[in-house]
Amino acid sequence: MSDWPRASEWLAGASDDPAALVVAGVPLTELAVTAAGYEHGPAAIRSRLAKLSTWHGERGLSLDDVPVRDLGDSPQPPPLTAPLTVLLGGHNAVTWHALAGEPLDRWGLLTLDAHHDVRPYEAGAVGNGSPVRALIDAGLPGANVVQVGIHGFSNARAHRQWCESEGVRVLGPEHMGDAGVLLDELATRCEAIYVDIDLDVLDRAFAPACPGSRPGGVTPRQLLDAAFAAGAHPRVRAVDIVELDPLSDVAHITTDTAALALLNVAAGLFRRPPQPEP
Repeated sequence: MSDWPRASEWLAGASDDPAALVVAGVPLTELAVTAAGYEHGPAAIRSRLAKLSTWHGERGLSLDDVPVRDLGDSPQPPPLTAPLTVLLGGHNAVTWHALAGEPLDRWGLLTLDAHHDVRPYEAGAVGNGSPVRALIDAGLPGANVVQVGIHGFSNARAHRQWCESEGVRVLGPEHMGDAGVLLDELATRCEAIYVDIDLDVLDRAFAPACPGSRPGGVTPRQLLDAAFAAGAHPRVRAVDIVELDPLSDVAHITTDTAALALLNVAAGLFRRPPQPEP
């Protein structure tokens, strides 16, 4: 057995444990606000896992103790029936496709994103600029939506006003460290929580592969800590990692952050308190 187990080998483990972390690629690219190679994101993330280990030295835990099952890629996300599902995008419409069939009145949504994603859309044509609006239109209570990382000069006044009219809580990049607290607050009124990690919340210096990233965003460290908090929270049932165009990356910096976000979510799952037997 190798003394340097690779994260790619961990993901290939194909566990049949019903409590396993489920990973699925959702290579959506149609109806993008800005055309980009989002469909290459899932494969690129998986490929960079070969450069990373399974040992989280800062937190003293190993992903070798986290069962995982990779479902491969499909344009349609799998049902959110596992204890935790991580969806690798693809662009941000993944959030809409993953949640649209769920009982939305029971869900909460935490978006880590530079943008509100509430652009008007045509019926049946939800792109990456509209998933939050489409979900609220479909029945997700606006008061169950919290947005963290919203950038200045990257959104329209009308979109902010629409969020406020629907009761959406909007916070800037300086609140990224509050992810755990915000999840706790959502858990007081939601049975399940979905966390949307849009990589363009990162500062442009760290996200050349995100068409929507701008200067003034968060650091990879802040994002990875939030990803860990999402994985560790017992009400979080799904996380997506989206808006990666690896064809535009520089030295794999954005793709590596996406891969590390996946590993930090998995590490957080390891730290969840034991759940009572049904």
